[in-house]
Amino acid sequence: MATTETQSGEDIRQLLVRCWMTHDAMWFAAALRDSGTETANRLNLAAIRGLAPIEVKRIRQALGIEEVSNTDQVRAFVEGTFALVGGDFMAFDWTWRDDGTARVDTRHCFAHDGIAKLGVVADYQCGIFERIYAWLDALGVDYDADPSERHCLLHHQGRCWREFRFNFG
Repeated sequence: MATTETQSGEDIRQLLVRCWMTHDAMWFAAALRDSGTETANRLNLAAIRGLAPIEVKRIRQALGIEEVSNTDQVRAFVEGTFALVGGDFMAFDWTWRDDGTARVDTRHCFAHDGIAKLGVVADYQCGIFERIYAWLDALGVDYDADPSERHCLLHHQGRCWREFRFNFG
């Protein structure tokens, strides 16, 4: 594969993440135009859920994570995953607490911006957090998320966040 001298591995990774997220947005827009908001949301969430077990298996292998049976291992998976699949246009902060909980605060949401441009943000079911939920489910992690709503919190409440409580026996 030929690369220019100015392309680093990180530049190429960012390009691939941007291409993947653009594909995802174009897919959603096509489903929306073809079948409407309800069907586009349903199909999008189903696609996320279908991908998660495959994605989790591959990412665990890439990160060398054999099991996820405590909060530290969840954190290692989440941080490692976002180091692999996160883009420089994604702006959120994870806070990991000693009590086994975590909070994620979104500073800027690229999905909200794109869905708002499509004119359906009021009815959008958040694919970003669905992906995180699907990862946790594929890992077999028992957790509670608050708030548990699936709609776009940024649109409906003016801010976006989630609190996670991980339940390890």
